[in-house]
Amino acid sequence: MATSVKVDERTKDKLEELQAEIRLETGRTVTQQALLDRIVAREFESKAALIDSFREDWDGLSEAEIERWLSGTMATADPVSEAEIDRIVYDEQVIPDLEDES
Repeated sequence: MATSVKVDERTKDKLEELQAEIRLETGRTVTQQALLDRIVAREFESKAALIDSFREDWDGLSEAEIERWLSGTMATADPVSEAEIDRIVYDEQVIPDLEDES
């Protein structure tokens, strides 16, 4: 059972271009229906890939956004070890140097 699908002019033009290219490359004439069937059947590797194709693309932060984010950070002269970080986070202890300053 065939059902009609409305497409805009740009999509229709692309389908016609593909039809012409297929005819030139293979010598075979294909209908737009056959072309759409093949595109739908083969274009996406999986249902997840199809769904992901409709997600908004995010290219990450721009250089300006990265600079703005990093501008609020600072480096200290004294490196902190992972063990010290774990002790502070998990044991809720204050670094000894900071206790002496208060």
